Amino acid sequence: MKIALLGYGKMGKMIEQIALSRGHEIVLKVDANDNDYEIAKADVAIDFSVPASAYNNITNCFENNVPVISGTTGWLDKYEDAVEICNKNNGAFIYASNFSLGVNVFFQLNEYLARLMKNLAQYQVSMEEIHHTQKLDAPSGTAITLAEGIINNTSRSAWKLDAADENEIPITAKRIENVPGTHTVTYKSDVDTIDIIHTAHNREGFALGAVIAAEWIIGKQGIFNMKDVLNIG
Repeated sequence: MKIALLGYGKMGKMIEQIALSRGHEIVLKVDANDNDYEIAKADVAIDFSVPASAYNNITNCFENNVPVISGTTGWLDKYEDAVEICNKNNGAFIYASNFSLGVNVFFQLNEYLARLMKNLAQYQVSMEEIHHTQKLDAPSGTAITLAEGIINNTSRSAWKLDAADENEIPITAKRIENVPGTHTVTYKSDVDTIDIIHTAHNREGFALGAVIAAEWIIGKQGIFNMKDVLNIG
């Protein structure tokens, strides 16, 4: 499989290592300021770029019949536009806030727990996410996905960073040196507390999941997610 890496930072380099170890070829490495590149020589593109570049990178792939795996956050105000262009060109697209296989199982566990807790009004739900100090956006895309999973399965109406109203989910975002990512969902009452926690030990799990998603999407058309890749949910 010939892979284009759109974004060649820490994640791009780790994806490269894993892709090569699985017998794939890296045919293109695109940095943030690169605008002139031949995407059509790739079988699939993996986008871990920057918000300012992601939309153009992704839609350029669709227009050249190259399926895309994207984990870039901060550009999702244009997500529906990207989906429209993908469908218009009969393309294939997976966006995920987190490609880790374990995190995607955690997403499912979070939704299941939310349904169990839906009618237990004595429990207040909150979330905490911890990432390395180089991560600038807060809360993380993973935390937002977790919050949306709760909102979609309970009467909670929204999430909010730090202080929140009664019907909102408060999210605390911490930045600590050398922490790849820890996410905790807490249900607390006067008598007990229920926590579910996912702790990443390194970035390798994120990169492996992206490569597995790229392997899966070859030959497909449409908009997919990691539930489709893992056949869960």
